[in-house]
Amino acid sequence: MTSLDSVLDKDGVRLTVDDAVATVTLTNPAKRNAQSPALWRALTEAGRALPGSVRVVVLRGEGKSFSAGLDRQAFTPEGFDGEPSFLDMARGPQAELDATIAEYQEAFTWWRRNDIVSIAAVQGHAIGAGFQLALACDLRIVAEDVQFAMRETSLGLVPDLTGTHPLVNLVGYARALEICATGRFVHAEEAERTGLANLVVPAGELDAAARDLAGALLAAPRDAVVETKALLSGAVSRGYEEQRVAERAAQGRRLRDLAGITD
Repeated sequence: MTSLDSVLDKDGVRLTVDDAVATVTLTNPAKRNAQSPALWRALTEAGRALPGSVRVVVLRGEGKSFSAGLDRQAFTPEGFDGEPSFLDMARGPQAELDATIAEYQEAFTWWRRNDIVSIAAVQGHAIGAGFQLALACDLRIVAEDVQFAMRETSLGLVPDLTGTHPLVNLVGYARALEICATGRFVHAEEAERTGLANLVVPAGELDAAARDLAGALLAAPRDAVVETKALLSGAVSRGYEEQRVAERAAQGRRLRDLAGITD
């Protein structure tokens, strides 16, 4: 097995690769893995740095919390060193603000690529941006102490880091609205019951459970998993008949590939 332990390690993000499994770790437990623009750029860079051999990506956070959300320093007049404060950004042209938010969102979009399956291993607090980062992944394994919450509305803001779409798909519109508008905590039992979590385990077993799931995902041929993921992710926007057509096309590609037929 080939182990690369330093593919990327910067701004609170570490990427390691072991054959077909990559691990992205949030590495600032002293601040409960609070997020910043620098961290988001590092997450985007991690996605771009994945070797083509990677099939599964595990996302985890060091310490007691997965991620407590956006670092509140972003809302101070001074902001972060070398970064414009969010208050200054708000005073600028709308087009520039929109472009900046779009750049931040890139840290949350690559987890759903068809060529990988992403697993969030979530313990403790996953608040706001932390909740949305967990939602960015395909699958979620959570510890019994997990506490999800979408607190943006309490700050006069909205969730804008791509979390609203998967949240509605997972729990439905009414529950998603209630979770976001109230900012309440969602604990492990509710997360599993409503589909936010695929599995709940004791905190001490979280990393092992993520490794076990990664191994199970690697058991099937890569191309079959890629095609299946594309089918399932596209089913949300397709009608029944459109999905039947998509299934036939995907199966045709798989059968031709297995038969060694090239177009």
